[in-house]
Amino acid sequence: MTHETYTNPVLNADWSDPDVVRVGDDFYLTASSFGRAPGLPLLHSRDLVDWTLIGHALERLEPAAEFRTPRHDCGVWAPSLRHHDDRFWIFWGDPDRGIFQINAREIRGPWSRPLLVKEGKGLIDPCPLWDEETGEAYLVHAWARSRAGVKNRLTGHRMHPEGTAVLDEGKVIVEGDRIPGWFTLEGPKLYRHDGWFWILAPAGGVESGWQGAFRARDFFGPYEERIVLEQKDTDVNGPHQGGWVRTPSGEDWFLHFQQKGAYGRVVHLQPMRWDAAGGWPVIGDEGAPVREHRRPALPAGPPAAPATDDDFPGGRFGRQWSWTANPEAGWATQHSADGLRLTCLRTADAHDLRALPNILTQRLPGDPCAVEVELELHSEEPGARAGLTVLGDAYGWIGLQRGADRTVHLVHRFAEPVAAGAPPAPGGTGERERDAAHARLAPRGRARLRIEIGAGARCRFAYDIGDGLRPSGPVFTATPWRWVGALLGLFALAPTGTGHAGAATFGAFRIAPL
Repeated sequence: MTHETYTNPVLNADWSDPDVVRVGDDFYLTASSFGRAPGLPLLHSRDLVDWTLIGHALERLEPAAEFRTPRHDCGVWAPSLRHHDDRFWIFWGDPDRGIFQINAREIRGPWSRPLLVKEGKGLIDPCPLWDEETGEAYLVHAWARSRAGVKNRLTGHRMHPEGTAVLDEGKVIVEGDRIPGWFTLEGPKLYRHDGWFWILAPAGGVESGWQGAFRARDFFGPYEERIVLEQKDTDVNGPHQGGWVRTPSGEDWFLHFQQKGAYGRVVHLQPMRWDAAGGWPVIGDEGAPVREHRRPALPAGPPAAPATDDDFPGGRFGRQWSWTANPEAGWATQHSADGLRLTCLRTADAHDLRALPNILTQRLPGDPCAVEVELELHSEEPGARAGLTVLGDAYGWIGLQRGADRTVHLVHRFAEPVAAGAPPAPGGTGERERDAAHARLAPRGRARLRIEIGAGARCRFAYDIGDGLRPSGPVFTATPWRWVGALLGLFALAPTGTGHAGAATFGAFRIAPL
């Protein structure tokens, strides 16, 4: 790669189901956040290659009571980001509730409270369109068979111009079952171009699917279709589901994801043009994804990427972190020094991190790296523990635990995948975790924790309790949930009981390339 080219993926972590919009010289991107809070991440770029995380549009998930405990694969699915009438708009589908919308004058907010535009189970992947030619507003969405009993179809509605409601019962405008070889049609993005209504939508599933384009003169069809991006002879499996954006100079680009197991869905940038003969979009290298390409003709800026490191100044954590459910007051306390001070939350689910809402997480990097954090366990409560985890359907963690004799030990534990990939029920009984290594006395109650994450998301744990860095346990291979990549997490907890259980302090969180 040179300063004139870029290499995919441009976002090498789980920025699932990306959508993009340009406003002036600025590009903005959002992505699925599922059950984490805050949700709906907001990224900014000036060149479509270098992105920074500037905030979140959704402070808490609603209905709030349903997201007091983790629902890792539920919540915010496949949002669409648009700019209309001097406002930013985000629509998304909650597969258990329906289609929601929020909006704001400025990208950094304040954003409106979520509004339920269309209620129903299995309504996913919505995208609005305000037709500047006619003044009409439209909405298209897909279906999740797990909730609705149907899939592989796109439904269209007329929508209130203020984005508050649909105005009709809806019509199936693309029936995937009628297209030979097409299945799992979903993720539509709706546009107007050259006198046509365009729907860019993926099919074929996240692991091995392709990107389709549909066009019609009338919004309600009939639509004709074409495959415009597929793996072909590249190593980019299932390239699809994203958004088209045009630069101020008129260049067209397409951002999409690639499913990469424990790393989740990483984001690629593809050149795009419109075929002069047929008028169809041509994405990548004649329909195949590019690995390296000329950068967009945009002013070059300094290299940038979403933040990962954190010193936790004043006890505050950076915007790269999200809780595994809606947070409650007191989980993290602010103070006068640096370091993240987490309360050892009392819970009956201490044996299974997957059931806990108070895990502070960020995305697992897609490149080989080493993760380090300093930890001090202040809690005097027997059984209190805190640590660093690689969290997924299976997980491993390393950290400190207070013993019944009040001593502190370095412990390393893991948990195997749960049945059918489903998270355990809160309050479940039985020990999910198993020891991955023998416990060692940590006489100062402090440790430096380290996880080296190599190819294939293979994780090697290590620690330093004052006598140098030592390896711990066997290699652990990170695993995703059904739709969410594995996460890095920090936590503090204690067994059930009465009274305050104390706290733990994390300092100097760092991720460095290997």
